[in-house]
Amino acid sequence: MSQLFAPLTIKSVTMRNRVGVAPMCQYHAIDGTAQDWHQTHIGALAMGGAGLIIMEATGVSPDARITPYCLGLWNDAQVQALVPIVKFAKQQGSTMGIQLAHAGRKGSSERPWLGGTHLTTKQGGWDTMAPSELVFDTDGTRLWKTPQAMTQADIDAVQQNFADAATRALQAGFEFIEIHGAHGYLLHTFLTPMVNQRTDNYGGSLTNRARMLMETVAKVQTVWPKHLPLGVRLSMVDWSEDGLSLEDTITVAGWLKEAGVDVIDCTTGGATPEARSSINNGIAQQPEMAAAARAGTGIMTMAVGEITDAKQAETIITDGKADMVLLARQLLRDPYWPRHAAKELDDDVAALMPDLHKLFIGKNP
Repeated sequence: MSQLFAPLTIKSVTMRNRVGVAPMCQYHAIDGTAQDWHQTHIGALAMGGAGLIIMEATGVSPDARITPYCLGLWNDAQVQALVPIVKFAKQQGSTMGIQLAHAGRKGSSERPWLGGTHLTTKQGGWDTMAPSELVFDTDGTRLWKTPQAMTQADIDAVQQNFADAATRALQAGFEFIEIHGAHGYLLHTFLTPMVNQRTDNYGGSLTNRARMLMETVAKVQTVWPKHLPLGVRLSMVDWSEDGLSLEDTITVAGWLKEAGVDVIDCTTGGATPEARSSINNGIAQQPEMAAAARAGTGIMTMAVGEITDAKQAETIITDGKADMVLLARQLLRDPYWPRHAAKELDDDVAALMPDLHKLFIGKNP
């Protein structure tokens, strides 16, 4: 058996292989509620053989979404819509995870293919928040809204929203939560000095800037079962001398491990518009950053970014750079990539096929 298709156990959960689906926004939810689109999208990925599927960035409140069409987990109707999706994916052998997120100053936006610009209230948008009152696009071209600097009451409310969403994720049947602390969304903006200009306990030193993330993790842990895995997505670098360095983020990863976080999803960039071009040139370095975090802290890592080839993915695992690889666009092109990769690596393709006997037992043919 190849290492890529060896099982991976995190706490009480064993994933059938080390191929994971990175969270990918679909922009097809209605009032935060999953639709048939999500059933088809997730169902195909599960039938394709992925070991772990992390559902897209899911807003912990209405104003936590990136767009009005993003998933949410702030009411019971949203839970009920996710139940059959999660159930079907589990029947196919996939472990189901979900990424809980708050978009911060990048929220209240139009869908990307319609420009991704901030929406006015009349267009269905909302007021945004961040650690400091700094506009994302200072030239006013796209994300032009000035966010409100968060008060302590705002911080407390957002942390409670994360915990409430984690409770609902458990009710929907998810076995893995990833807290989104990357790509310029709310928790990342607290962490990076490029956005966080606060002078209170949430600003200044790395310890203070990490406080929002650490407290949010702790709040989620009050409701998330200790036997189920908990992950955090981090932007390992900001691609700027003024931003987070790899050493900074490895330090934070160590704190997260001490706090009981099981795995770090290692991505990069997103804090500022300038990072857009840098990340495109540096994304191939992300597996090496996952390796550095793994070696430096002992925490499990997931590598993501331009992983498209079976032997490439296998090497990341066998070289000890990461415990799991996450694919995104490649799995959109080919949801059955795990089966094709298993064949290329001379592994057991049949093990990734749906168990039709189990599916139809007790039913008329």
